[in-house]
Amino acid sequence: MPDTVLTGPESALPGRRLSELAEQATRCTADACGAGATVMETAGAAAAVERPAAVTHPDLAGVVSVQLRSGEGPIPAALERGEPVDAADLLHEERWPQYRAVALDAGVRASVTIPFQRAGLTVTLSLYSFRPRTLEDVPHGPAQALGDLATTALVRDRRYQAALAEIDQLGTALRTRPVVDQASGIVMHVLGCDADHAFAILRRISQTTNRKLTDVATALVETRGEGLEAELTTLDP
Repeated sequence: MPDTVLTGPESALPGRRLSELAEQATRCTADACGAGATVMETAGAAAAVERPAAVTHPDLAGVVSVQLRSGEGPIPAALERGEPVDAADLLHEERWPQYRAVALDAGVRASVTIPFQRAGLTVTLSLYSFRPRTLEDVPHGPAQALGDLATTALVRDRRYQAALAEIDQLGTALRTRPVVDQASGIVMHVLGCDADHAFAILRRISQTTNRKLTDVATALVETRGEGLEAELTTLDP
């Protein structure tokens, strides 16, 4: 079962997607001994710190991690260029000395990394081989199609999670609206002001006391405003 080598607050679902991508790409690439996949949010050319990743074998965890940690290797190069990066024979590779050392220690002689960018996400798929010069055609094979599908799925997952979060926020707003309206009515009665003015008072209390607006409103409703006349008058803009 693939190992998740880097995780973040919302990495469980991306981790599963990446694991499936790495496993499927390895199975459909004859000369591959394993694969790794990463995903990160992007803003233009800049990548976010959170970078969930998955590999098909524990020995490849260090091969992926050293690249993300050091910023050198085929993965960072592919992210920067936006195109596949091939290391045909690591025994004679002069680029990326840290990556080369870790990869050779794991028995890897060749690798290729393919980046996929879509809707603010960047996915990388890296395939590894024990033999040199065996992965040059990978960017033109089924691994490319698998990466495209996985990236599309990750974008869809992110949009779905964002929609759920928005629905939850709207639900919370609807549930808390009645108590806020009641509290506004109490403030209107105490200060003799209109609804907009009363709501502004509640917001000021929330901000100055570092409490949620709903907590302020609930406390005010529970006490019916008793003892708060002086405070409300002081906060009256």
